Amino acid sequence: MPSNPKIPKDMILKAALELLIESGYGNVTIKAVAKRLNSSTQPISWHFGNMEGFRKALAEYAISYANKKLKPSSENAVSAFSEIGNAYVDIAFDMPNLFKYLYLNEGSDYCVGTFEMILSAINNQDLITEVADFFCISDDKALDYLTNTIVYSHGLLVAIVSGTIKADRQTAREKVHNACCAFLLQVGGDIKKAQKEKIYKEKWSYDDKV
Repeated sequence: MPSNPKIPKDMILKAALELLIESGYGNVTIKAVAKRLNSSTQPISWHFGNMEGFRKALAEYAISYANKKLKPSSENAVSAFSEIGNAYVDIAFDMPNLFKYLYLNEGSDYCVGTFEMILSAINNQDLITEVADFFCISDDKALDYLTNTIVYSHGLLVAIVSGTIKADRQTAREKVHNACCAFLLQVGGDIKKAQKEKIYKEKWSYDDKV
């Protein structure tokens, strides 16, 4: 076993993640990753010790990768929340194998609870307060709005990725958008302000399909 492998750890994890995204978690093995790198399995064993260490490192790397995709550019809490929703849809459509791995626990005990981590993130009091102030509602109602939106979006995308519901990306975004509007009106939020700020579309009613 080499004392100083030429293939760095990040390169191995990048190759493993690419394989996961292309072929699914079940096809990610040390041999498959080594083949992708045109290398022996020794550098992988040197860095991670065994398959368990390798899979744990891959889970952490995949979560970090997804979190970067979900990171919003806007400093406005409401706009940022909308950006995250769109990015979540994009992961489901562009990288369904990664979505299954992270959010459906497809074959990995290391990613159990990843969705719960996303859901718990809305308990950030600063976010709740900013959303409440923006929509002129109480903190409790802001929390209801955020929770309902996340749960609906996640459930819809799980159904799409699993093949239970057939929908294209645009349709998925529209459904999430309409659900956001419905949940906002449900808690008495100022949707006109959201429309004015271009966060939600200008024409919307309960007649829209959710």
